[in-house]
Amino acid sequence: MMKSEVPVCHSCGEHVGLKANGEAFVGCHECNFPICKNCFEYELKEGRKVCTRCGNPYDENQPDDVEKASGDRCTMAAHLIKSQDVGIHARHISSVSTVDSEMTEENGNPIWKNRVESWKEKKNKKKKPSTTKVEREAQVPPEQQMEDKPAPDASQPLSTIIPIPKSRLAPYRTVIIMRLIILGLFFHYRVTNPVDSAYGLWITSVICEIWFAFSWVLDQFPKWYPINRETYVDRLSARYEREGEPSELAAVDFFVSTVDPLKEPPLITANTVLSILALDYPVDKVSCYVSDDGAAMLTFESLAETADFARKWVPFCQKFSIEPRAPEFYFSQKIDYLKDKVQPSFVKERRAMKRDYEEFKIRINALVAKAQKTPEEGWTMQDGTPWPGNNPRDHPGMIQVFLGSSGAHDIEGNELPRLVYVSREKRPGYQHHKKAGAENALVRVSAVLTNAPYILNLDCDHYVNNSKAVREAMCFLMDPQVGRDVCYVQFPQRFDGIDRSDRYANRNTVFFDVNMKGLDGIQGPVYVGTGCVFNRQALYGYGPPSMPSLPKSSSSSCSWCGCCSCCCPGKKAAKDPSELNRDAKREDLDAAIFNLREIDNYDEYERSMLISQMSFEKTFGLSSVFIESTLMENGGVPESANPSTLIMEAIHVISCGYEEKTEWGKEIGWIYGSVTEDILTGFKMHCRGWRSIYCMPLRPAFKGSAPINLSDRLHQVLRWALGSVEIFLSRHCPLWYGFGGGRLKWLQRLAYINTIVYPFTSLPLIAYCSLPAICLLTGKFIIPTLSNLSSVLFLGLFLSIIVTAVLELRWSGVSIEDLWRNEQFWVIGGVSAHLFAVFQGFLKMLAGIDTNFTVTTKAADDAEFGELYIVKWTTLLIPPTTLLIVNIVGVVAGFSDALNKGYEAWGPLFGKVFFSLWVILHLYPFLKGLMGRQNRTPTIVVLWSVLLASVFSLVWVRINPFVNNKDGTTIAQSCISIDC
Repeated sequence: MMKSEVPVCHSCGEHVGLKANGEAFVGCHECNFPICKNCFEYELKEGRKVCTRCGNPYDENQPDDVEKASGDRCTMAAHLIKSQDVGIHARHISSVSTVDSEMTEENGNPIWKNRVESWKEKKNKKKKPSTTKVEREAQVPPEQQMEDKPAPDASQPLSTIIPIPKSRLAPYRTVIIMRLIILGLFFHYRVTNPVDSAYGLWITSVICEIWFAFSWVLDQFPKWYPINRETYVDRLSARYEREGEPSELAAVDFFVSTVDPLKEPPLITANTVLSILALDYPVDKVSCYVSDDGAAMLTFESLAETADFARKWVPFCQKFSIEPRAPEFYFSQKIDYLKDKVQPSFVKERRAMKRDYEEFKIRINALVAKAQKTPEEGWTMQDGTPWPGNNPRDHPGMIQVFLGSSGAHDIEGNELPRLVYVSREKRPGYQHHKKAGAENALVRVSAVLTNAPYILNLDCDHYVNNSKAVREAMCFLMDPQVGRDVCYVQFPQRFDGIDRSDRYANRNTVFFDVNMKGLDGIQGPVYVGTGCVFNRQALYGYGPPSMPSLPKSSSSSCSWCGCCSCCCPGKKAAKDPSELNRDAKREDLDAAIFNLREIDNYDEYERSMLISQMSFEKTFGLSSVFIESTLMENGGVPESANPSTLIMEAIHVISCGYEEKTEWGKEIGWIYGSVTEDILTGFKMHCRGWRSIYCMPLRPAFKGSAPINLSDRLHQVLRWALGSVEIFLSRHCPLWYGFGGGRLKWLQRLAYINTIVYPFTSLPLIAYCSLPAICLLTGKFIIPTLSNLSSVLFLGLFLSIIVTAVLELRWSGVSIEDLWRNEQFWVIGGVSAHLFAVFQGFLKMLAGIDTNFTVTTKAADDAEFGELYIVKWTTLLIPPTTLLIVNIVGVVAGFSDALNKGYEAWGPLFGKVFFSLWVILHLYPFLKGLMGRQNRTPTIVVLWSVLLASVFSLVWVRINPFVNNKDGTTIAQSCISIDC
């Protein structure tokens, strides 16, 4: 069986078919845009008679004798949804048949043969929807048909790439190359000019500088192709929301995860849920799943209150088109809320709604107050039965549908989106994998109940700030020319409640506005854990529809940017599907998952037998309903599922033993093995050949909260860095994983390598920040006396650093203050959190020792940004405090020594003091954080830091290891010759 070489239609994904003369069908003879005969005729019937790519008119005189190419089969997912009348992306729930748990063999394998007949029946009916549509159009008068035609731009692209102007990008790239050349000359000078009087200091500084240059290359070159994107939401509506017809927009399942309601306030979670339910999106396409991984009755009861309040809040938002649609943040806005409002009743209804929300807050606060003290006998529900989650580590799985069932309407009688509470089963002795395990449980539950083709996950403190955010993402995912190979659309993180100066770089502006734009021009941004819309098929471990054949050797991937097909294509891979599958297994890219495109050449019976032999249960688990849902590329609940039994099936797929001996967390879903499961999950998708897209709408899509005090911020950075170290020590390390397939572009790999090696920069950084103080205390220096040529070299290096930063600010739009804050916190985090993460990671991964750092509040403030001035004791504060004290002592000692030695000592002192002030300025925000608002610093921090600095200085003076041996011998001989 040979694989067909016929092009694939960009609209439906099937082969375009062959004409009678054996040539592939061509709709547009100008650009040869691949489109099949059925889609071609559909475009003509809808009035779109121009090519969607080049805009030239179609040739309507096409022959009718178009045959299917050999092996031209649609995927299983297409077979399972042919009966949908509302479009290929619409949700379809049917109660035709059910597959009970009794229809399984004793070993748990479902009887796949029982479904073959139903698949064949659907195949025979695949032409009925189009026939029905033609008949319906024939009944409509011609005048009305003319009126119902979509707008002219409905066939145009839903998004476009806006490249950075060459006038800004060309100088930027030129300076980068010049800086690279200057670095080479600089290291040649440094290596060939050692400092004999302080050889140890010199060699330490050179090693540190080489590592810094390596880190700069990893960070800089993935920003070589920055791009911007623009979306056209109006075109999306014109294409998929035609007047008088059901909406064909794709359904979306929202995931909101929370653990401890006492640490993650229920009111914040409620605002996130309310902002989702009030989205500007068809209500029947939205389902919100809230994961309560702590099985807290407080979360359950607050969600019940939220569902009741949503019946008032959702119609209010839709009626007056307010932004944002999280009530807490809407009512706290300090803006003119009457702007652009023309309805006379708005003021009255807004006041009433604000009063209702305040009453809602009081009810939530009462629940929180009640939950502060747990009864000895545990919590009891309203009907008197004990709460199943009284033991958060040992409880059954729980699912409650608050909205979405029959009768779930708002106060105006309109349908509401679905709202589902989920708490997965927890039992002692099982690995639950924290947030990643909770997200995978939501993937399975949502697949059983709604099975939307796209998934959007949010942290419980990230609310929807832009009600059209999902439409922005659909401009990429539902665009036939763009969305086929897109695994996810990532939005930038934006935050509320951060101090004006952003002292600790909480906004991460440089990362989100510079680095992510650069990655978007390669293979796409990394996944950052929240605010991301996933293609469900990508989470299931399948490769993209246009996945290239696996090369026989990785040498074919030689292009710097990864586009090896254009310059040095490799040999064609074998076309036998079994050989392709074996290659994929060997390269550990698709593991046990058999890509659907590779079995398109089989007939129905062979395909069903092949599925049975492949044992999908070993990959996805023992749930026939869930497995069947994974084969439906465009979503929808399988027709073999009975709605009356779906809840029981959903309970089954969140049982704690469901993932055992499956690929969950290894190859499918959120990947386990690191506390930063987001980086690992996105990396696996990119290795399979998917690409991601970065979406930055003018109004931020989502907003969240960030820790703004020093200690909490350092612990957040510690967790991120620890996850990177865990990935570095795992089999998924980008240094060696995923080379076999050749699907991860080289610049993308550099970016992923940078995400896992940056914590190790803490070791040379803390050494380099100690060198100025050592030089000042010993009178030595790491650089020999400069000549004119070497002075020009140093000046050129400093200028290239400054010019690179200026040009980067120019094309990215980032402010110089944001760049400086980012540089400062790079040093602060590097000498504290990153250093501890390296040691903690090695202890955890190599010795199995898990180290925790306690955080204790020492002071607080009730004023605005009061949390910024909270000072908490943590071990992470000791290293940077010690560096500060040592450098300040070194500056004082250096000036004292210069005063004693006279005028000739001031010249060498300048370089040493400049070096030391560089360290102090970078640590200045840390110093302000230690002092607090009223100079309140934990005594233990000062004591430890002064003690370490004093001991270090005294030992250094006593040992003085960098004194030249010859000088020491001369001194000793002179001492011996003295007659005491």
